[in-house]
Amino acid sequence: MRLLKSTIHPDVTPIALSSSDKQHFIRKATRAIVLNGDNILLLYTKRYHDYSLPGGGIDKGESNIDGLVRELKEETGAHNVKNIVDFGLYEEFRPWHKDNFDIVHMQSYCYTCTIDDELLEPELEDHELNNGMHPVWMNIHQAIAHNEETIAKSDKKGLSIERETFLLKLIVSELLKQSLPA
Repeated sequence: MRLLKSTIHPDVTPIALSSSDKQHFIRKATRAIVLNGDNILLLYTKRYHDYSLPGGGIDKGESNIDGLVRELKEETGAHNVKNIVDFGLYEEFRPWHKDNFDIVHMQSYCYTCTIDDELLEPELEDHELNNGMHPVWMNIHQAIAHNEETIAKSDKKGLSIERETFLLKLIVSELLKQSLPA
């Protein structure tokens, strides 16, 4: 899978990454890209006031594709996931403040796919519900503008918004231009 981008959070120095006294671990996750014209299936999170691609951690022993299908179903109610195609890997080195680790190497495996039009009831986890997360079909250009405004003006933005906004812009430049008439 091609590397889309690699980032290091400002609080993680290159020295810390190579230091033996800093504990880090790899967290693998999937991200689903489900398009319908200029609309994209996203998650809105009230706590962070942002839009993100559906997806999440890959469970131990689970393939990337199985994790993608499971996360998409749990977070959005999507079913009959088909036509799954690699889009790319976005990796991040970010601070981690629990479980005896200092740094997380977040690997987000992104895939395009199709789903049935009707969404079933999501099966959100308690922390997702408490954060005010819910699925929404959104115009991708409006989602990008919204996230950019949140980045510029909000003090409650999460660590993932830069990744999500980068991915949304890349989706526009690489996937939406393909659907334009010649």
